Amino acid sequence: MLTGKQKGFLRSMGNEMDPILQIGKGGVTEAVITQADETLEARELIKGRVLPNSVEDVQRAAEELAERTSAELVQVIGRNFLLYRESKKKPLIELPR
Repeated sequence: MLTGKQKGFLRSMGNEMDPILQIGKGGVTEAVITQADETLEARELIKGRVLPNSVEDVQRAAEELAERTSAELVQVIGRNFLLYRESKKKPLIELPR
Protein backbone atom coordinates (compact mmCIF):
# COMPACT_ATOMS: atom_id res chain seq x y z
CA MET A 1 0.00 0.00 0.00
CA LEU A 2 1.39 3.38 -1.01
CA THR A 3 1.44 6.33 1.38
CA GLY A 4 0.21 9.80 0.36
CA LYS A 5 3.79 11.00 0.11
CA GLN A 6 4.72 8.11 -2.19
CA LYS A 7 1.65 8.67 -4.39
CA GLY A 8 2.53 12.37 -4.66
CA PHE A 9 6.08 11.44 -5.69
CA LEU A 10 4.77 9.03 -8.37
CA ARG A 11 2.17 11.56 -9.60
CA SER A 12 4.94 14.13 -10.11
CA MET A 13 6.87 11.58 -12.18
CA GLY A 14 3.72 10.74 -14.15
CA ASN A 15 3.14 14.38 -15.14
CA GLU A 16 6.02 14.17 -17.59
CA MET A 17 4.99 10.83 -19.08
CA ASP A 18 2.97 10.15 -22.21
CA PRO A 19 0.35 7.38 -22.11
CA ILE A 20 1.89 4.18 -23.45
CA LEU A 21 -1.04 1.86 -22.76
CA GLN A 22 -4.43 2.32 -24.42
CA ILE A 23 -7.71 0.63 -23.60
CA GLY A 24 -10.03 0.68 -26.58
CA LYS A 25 -13.51 -0.58 -27.36
CA GLY A 26 -12.53 -4.13 -26.39
CA GLY A 27 -11.99 -3.05 -22.79
CA VAL A 28 -9.44 -4.70 -20.51
CA THR A 29 -8.46 -7.70 -22.64
CA GLU A 30 -5.82 -10.36 -22.01
CA ALA A 31 -3.54 -8.58 -24.52
CA VAL A 32 -3.83 -5.31 -22.56
CA ILE A 33 -3.13 -7.13 -19.29
CA THR A 34 -0.07 -8.87 -20.74
CA GLN A 35 1.26 -5.61 -22.18
CA ALA A 36 0.70 -3.79 -18.89
CA ASP A 37 2.34 -6.60 -16.90
CA GLU A 38 5.46 -6.64 -19.09
CA THR A 39 5.72 -2.84 -19.14
CA LEU A 40 5.32 -2.59 -15.36
CA GLU A 41 8.15 -5.08 -14.89
CA ALA A 42 10.39 -3.03 -17.17
CA ARG A 43 9.42 0.52 -16.12
CA GLU A 44 7.54 0.20 -12.79
CA LEU A 45 5.39 3.27 -13.53
CA ILE A 46 3.12 3.50 -16.57
CA LYS A 47 0.50 5.94 -17.77
CA GLY A 48 -2.50 4.60 -19.61
CA ARG A 49 -5.52 6.06 -21.35
CA VAL A 50 -9.05 4.78 -21.84
CA LEU A 51 -10.05 5.84 -25.35
CA PRO A 52 -13.38 7.61 -25.93
CA ASN A 53 -14.72 4.67 -27.98
CA SER A 54 -14.30 2.30 -25.02
CA VAL A 55 -17.43 1.13 -23.23
CA GLU A 56 -15.39 0.85 -20.01
CA ASP A 57 -15.63 3.42 -17.23
CA VAL A 58 -12.15 4.91 -16.72
CA GLN A 59 -12.04 4.31 -12.94
CA ARG A 60 -13.34 0.75 -13.23
CA ALA A 61 -11.00 -0.14 -16.10
CA ALA A 62 -7.97 1.24 -14.22
CA GLU A 63 -8.93 -0.62 -11.04
CA GLU A 64 -9.44 -3.89 -12.93
CA LEU A 65 -6.10 -3.54 -14.70
CA ALA A 66 -4.35 -2.74 -11.41
CA GLU A 67 -5.92 -5.78 -9.76
CA ARG A 68 -5.11 -8.15 -12.63
CA THR A 69 -1.45 -7.00 -12.76
CA SER A 70 -0.98 -6.75 -8.95
CA ALA A 71 -0.19 -3.05 -9.35
CA GLU A 72 -1.16 0.02 -7.35
CA LEU A 73 -3.53 2.52 -8.92
CA VAL A 74 -1.80 5.83 -8.23
CA GLN A 75 -4.12 8.29 -9.96
CA VAL A 76 -7.03 8.72 -12.37
CA ILE A 77 -7.46 12.08 -14.09
CA GLY A 78 -9.94 12.39 -16.94
CA ARG A 79 -9.30 9.44 -19.23
CA ASN A 80 -5.71 8.90 -18.02
CA PHE A 81 -4.45 6.74 -15.17
CA LEU A 82 -1.14 5.86 -13.51
CA LEU A 83 -0.14 2.38 -12.35
CA TYR A 84 2.88 1.45 -10.22
CA ARG A 85 4.42 -1.91 -9.36
CA GLU A 86 7.92 -2.50 -8.09
CA SER A 87 10.03 -4.60 -10.45
CA LYS A 88 10.93 -8.06 -9.18
CA LYS A 89 14.19 -8.22 -11.15
CA LYS A 90 15.65 -4.72 -10.97
CA PRO A 91 13.83 -1.92 -9.14
CA LEU A 92 14.35 1.50 -10.74
CA ILE A 93 12.26 3.90 -8.66
CA GLU A 94 13.20 4.59 -5.07
CA LEU A 95 10.10 5.71 -3.22
CA PRO A 96 10.32 8.19 -0.32
CA ARG A 97 9.64 6.74 3.14
